[in-house]
Amino acid sequence: MQPQDIIRRKRDGEVLDASDIAAFVRGIGDGEVSEGQIGAFTMAVYLNGMTAPERVALSLAMRDSGRVLDWSAMGIDEKLLIEKHSSGGVGDEKITLLVIPLAAACGVFAPNLSGWGLDYCGGEIDMLDSIPGYDTAPSSETFMAAVRSAGGAIIGPTPDLAPADRKIFKVRDVTATVESVALITGSIMSKKLAAGPRGMVITVGSGSGAYMATPDDARELAESMSEVASGAGLPSVMLLTDLNAFVGTAIGAATEVIETVDFLTGRYRDARVTDLTLTVTAEMILLAGLETDIDAARALAASRLEDGSAARHFGLMVAALGGPADFVERPADHLPAAAVIKPVFATESGFVAGMNTREIGLALVGLGGGRKLPEEAIDLSVGLTDFRQVGDAVGPDRPLCTIHARSEAEWETAAARVRAAVQIADTQPEALGPIVIERIARSP
Repeated sequence: MQPQDIIRRKRDGEVLDASDIAAFVRGIGDGEVSEGQIGAFTMAVYLNGMTAPERVALSLAMRDSGRVLDWSAMGIDEKLLIEKHSSGGVGDEKITLLVIPLAAACGVFAPNLSGWGLDYCGGEIDMLDSIPGYDTAPSSETFMAAVRSAGGAIIGPTPDLAPADRKIFKVRDVTATVESVALITGSIMSKKLAAGPRGMVITVGSGSGAYMATPDDARELAESMSEVASGAGLPSVMLLTDLNAFVGTAIGAATEVIETVDFLTGRYRDARVTDLTLTVTAEMILLAGLETDIDAARALAASRLEDGSAARHFGLMVAALGGPADFVERPADHLPAAAVIKPVFATESGFVAGMNTREIGLALVGLGGGRKLPEEAIDLSVGLTDFRQVGDAVGPDRPLCTIHARSEAEWETAAARVRAAVQIADTQPEALGPIVIERIARSP
């Protein structure tokens, strides 16, 4: 294989054979393909796109660059192995932390490979990194044992699962090719397929709080991932979501973990978070064949949330991966806390009429709770909590949110950014519509 020949053909708009793509990805792992050549290839893909067969080939080659988990010896009915993923959004990643234990409580086995946050969107692994002892990069054997014992487990990238993705993503980040739908598809699907699921449910958000700006953009990505799942022999459900508003009431690593535990234990449940959590879980139940219609699946999920089973499975997952055994009972005792915790008040009375959710995410970045480059460390204690939603009353005596900061100066900067990002009206606007706006299902 000559890497430059493959690059040249894709640069010129040709369609690559699956064998060419597989050889190029193998070369990345073997060291035969340089970072410069990876960058040239990703730019060629960014400019010319990929056909559906090319995207399938890329995803499978990246999956096969490392180990693909084999569950046959684990004593698990393999048809129950269902993955869940989110394409990213401000406050959206916490849904994974809610869905995985809830699905497990319903009888699904949910192996989940997630990632760290980047730019203005948080990441599931940042949240779990805030839990002392929780191993987000265990051996595959430890991960599989955790899935078997807890019904589900969430971990981050590991050296032996889709390792080519790590090298390609690093180059994409510095070559302005992150936005390529073909490359996003390959990155997401290679990791998901490496976990060895038998089906997957993926939420793809659009709006000011998501990476995809419009529903059309989200639909393009959803269709692409759906085609790859089908090409890999798996059924999938893609749910397009409206992320023009903050999801839930908190962002930040430790602060969203607190929100997660509060939700699972029933201390507080945001209505839109509840809707999305039950919808995603119900789709996983259907794919696993545990129910035959969506209403019954949703009712099962709701019952397991109410009876405390989901909270128990979350605690089992945390303990199985090294976290405190009493974490669900005493989360605040184990999580880091910021030095400055103060509410932010609006300068005028009225109702929240809208928000630039991206700017709110960037406020978290300014606090030290988000990153611009994948290798950057973040402060796991900072964040925003008790965030008011569209339609809520705010004013000089009714806070927009509470900011958890490292210093007064950083609190002031974040407060100014939040005030500027939230639109306030004199009259109460209509409530937000459904968070799920479209469903795309495909079988192999």
